[in-house]
Amino acid sequence: MVDFGGWEMPINYKSGIIEEHIYTRKKTGIFDVSHMGRFIISGKEAAEFLQYVLTNNIFALDLMQAQYTMIPNENGGAVDDAYLYRFYEDEYLLVVNAANAEKDWEHLQEKIAKFDARITNKSKEIAMISVQGPDSKNILGKLTGSVYLTEPVKNALDILKFDGKEVLVARTGYTGEPLGFELFVKASEASIIWEMLLEYGAMAIGLGARDTLRLEAGLPLYGHELGLGLDGREIPIFSCPLAKFAVSFAEAKGDYIGREFLAKQYEGYKKILERDFADLADLNRIIKPITLLDKGVARAGNKVFKGDKEIGYITSATMVPYLKAEGYGLESRITDDRAMRAIGLALLNGDVELKDNVEVEIRGNKVKAVITPYHLKSDAPHRLFMDSK
Repeated sequence: MVDFGGWEMPINYKSGIIEEHIYTRKKTGIFDVSHMGRFIISGKEAAEFLQYVLTNNIFALDLMQAQYTMIPNENGGAVDDAYLYRFYEDEYLLVVNAANAEKDWEHLQEKIAKFDARITNKSKEIAMISVQGPDSKNILGKLTGSVYLTEPVKNALDILKFDGKEVLVARTGYTGEPLGFELFVKASEASIIWEMLLEYGAMAIGLGARDTLRLEAGLPLYGHELGLGLDGREIPIFSCPLAKFAVSFAEAKGDYIGREFLAKQYEGYKKILERDFADLADLNRIIKPITLLDKGVARAGNKVFKGDKEIGYITSATMVPYLKAEGYGLESRITDDRAMRAIGLALLNGDVELKDNVEVEIRGNKVKAVITPYHLKSDAPHRLFMDSK
């Protein structure tokens, strides 16, 4: 058990990190994510307030939909990344990172004073359980007695019943699984639902596998891929590739915190996509997946080199397990044989490109690595991994 955002949480359960990771990919894992902050925003100008303090377009969020977003600061950096849910017509649920919950609360409290809206901290009253993996829909169907959970698209929401208890269901998650859900329930009812999910075949997953799964999916973690960099400067929001889904410049969005700087970052991001590296003043570094080719395990902070030139550093890295495949093409199949691979995310110069051969400095030694497009392809059959070698 470790302290995590003020909560006592397990790094792993009895099965261990590797088994928990594999089980989530093959079947279904459940994660107690009640440590995250949950704020309810309501009132006449709730939407206008959220338009001002978040980066995404709130007016595009229909009832029973969710959206990934950022809480920006005036300089185009991230106070936090967050998820916004609209289960009810007249209120919004904002979920923020546990380590930032107090900071986010103070920031939002200060900004809401100018709006006819109110924000309520429901973190202790509402529990949150993430259900991720190929069997997640079947397991939740057993829990709620319904084969219809949400619309069959990411970010869809619904409100279901379990034994007369209301369960808010969101088709969202943090593991890269194409099929996964998050549940919002009363804190007093969470343990009952947790035990039922285990009984129906899910496995409890701790912090260790939660991190290996999110890293394999290439998803950012605040304090690593967002927030302050190693040099003490803010990592621009558009350095994180997910920003293209989280930041809106729609006319309906209007002005909001950090918009001017985010617009400049976006222009820099487009230059990088177009391979125009002549002037990257507005955005000169991007988060990219990296895979080690030689033996070794990279860690956050390790420097990355291309030739003799230092081009950035590792933001997150670890060893992740996977199941080996046999055969080729349509005749390939996933076996039960396991292996480990060393992967990471790195904040690199904008002119570093896909398949570039690089080196990671680990304990004074340079280890061969390669820049990859992804570590996990969630929309491919069997969620196949890229062979970067």
